[in-house]
Parts: sequence; C-alpha cells; structure tokens
Amino acid sequence: MESYLSRAALFALYQFSLLVGIVMLPIALATQRFGVALPVHRLVSRLGDAYDETRSDPA
Repeated sequence: MESYLSRAALFALYQFSLLVGIVMLPIALATQRFGVALPVHRLVSRLGDAYDETRSDPA
C-alpha cells in the first residue's frame, strides 16, 4: 500500500512538473534571449527517473 502511494505521488509530481515546464516555456524562451537558462529539465528528468525506479522495484 505504501509503495502504491509513493508511486502515485511521484507520478502526480512528474505530471505536474511536465505541466509547469509547458506553462513556463514562453518565459524560458524569453529569458534564454538574455542568457539566463531555467533548469526545468533537471526537475522533470529527476522526477521521471525516480518514478521509473519505483516502477522497477518489485512490489
């Protein structure tokens, strides 16, 4: 049960990070013109890796 809850929470966080990345895309493109990069890709990839690890763990 706890494994299911943690997997569901990670999945929700991962989906939310994708939404944040999509919403922030115009802001990221504007700031990139000034030489500032927003590290949203790090958040998305870390949450994706964490979710993949929970999926591969035997339940």
